[in-house]
Formats: sequence, structure tokens, C-alpha cells
Amino acid sequence: MYRLHGFCQSGNTFKVAFLLRALKQPWDPVFVDFMRGATRDPHWRETANAMGEVPVLDDGVRRLTQSGVILTYLAKKHGAFHGAGEEEQQEVLRWLFFDNHKFTSYYATYRFMKAFGATAPDPAVMSWLRGRLDNAFTIVNKHLEHRAFMVGLSPTVADLSLCGYLFYPVEESGYEVAVRFPHINSWLSRLQAVPGWADPYEVLPGERIAPKW
Repeated sequence: MYRLHGFCQSGNTFKVAFLLRALKQPWDPVFVDFMRGATRDPHWRETANAMGEVPVLDDGVRRLTQSGVILTYLAKKHGAFHGAGEEEQQEVLRWLFFDNHKFTSYYATYRFMKAFGATAPDPAVMSWLRGRLDNAFTIVNKHLEHRAFMVGLSPTVADLSLCGYLFYPVEESGYEVAVRFPHINSWLSRLQAVPGWADPYEVLPGERIAPKW
């Protein structure tokens, strides 16, 4: 059985949990107390992930880190959600890289600073991040204007990766996706209809925390 290390505020962990559930694969959650510094602990880094990040997936004796790697591994292993044929699979990877570098990267940072940061966020930093967010979300919104999913005719790990942080309450980020990006909003509704979808706070370990700022 898979063991997925993470915590409920982690959209990157949710991406993997969503895929495991969609694949109907049994898995056990392993709580990582990120908010109290667990991933900065030298022992945790030595025994779990030297990069100091979640998710971490245990598959027997094999341990994988980085959500994009884990999603790709699971999709190929179970023969689903990886795209139909080589061309689609390369396109899936293209969107995974875009997500990890820009889409999720900027959004997750913006949300963390607003909701969970130890001090109030710097307005100048937030303004810069918001500009980057606007650009990344506009690209994805336009891409989804005439298609149901990011690649091909059915969901892939590109979809599951890009959506990972977008099912959290809007008050955690203050970023109005539904109003500003209608094609992304419609796409999220389609993903909610994928068997295995559930609210991140219902499927991942840990306690919900009220936004700080």
C-alpha cells in the first residue's frame, strides 16, 4: 500500500491524493507537521526528503518526491491519466513544467504569505506575485476556452497538477479565480466530477487553520 506524507494545507500533496483516489489505489496518509517546522528538522530531511518538502510517496522500498515526478510515476505505472500516445504525453509534461515553475509556484507562494506566513506580507512582494499570477492564469484560461481538459479529451496529470491549489477556500488567497477566469472555473467543475475528487481538507491529515492576513 502507498504511504503519502503531507498535510492538509499542501496543494502539492492534494494533487497526489487526488490521483491515488482517481486510480482507486489504497493509500495511508502520513502527517507531516509542516507548520511547526517538521520539514526543517535535520533528522526529517535525512530520513524523509533532503529537499525539505512534501509530498513524499512511499511505494514499498521506493521513495519518490516532487509532485510532478510522483504524478508521472503513478500515471505510467497504472496506465491512466498520462495522455494517449507520445505526443500527448510530451504535452502533459510541458504543462507539468509550466505548472511547477509558474502556475502553482506563484499561486502557492502568494497563498502561503497571505494565509499562513509568520508576519504580514510585504505589499510590494504581493503586488509582484499577483502580476505573475495574472499572467499564468490568463494563459491557462485562454488554453481552456475551447477544450474540456488541458491535454486531449480526458483528464491527465496535467489537469491534476494545475488544479491542486484551486480547491482551497478563496479567503486563503484572496485571489478570485471564479470571477476573473471563467474557463478555469468551468474546468474546475469538470474535475470535481472525476471519481475520486474530494475536498483537500477532507482527504489529507492535519487541522484547518484560519487565514492570518
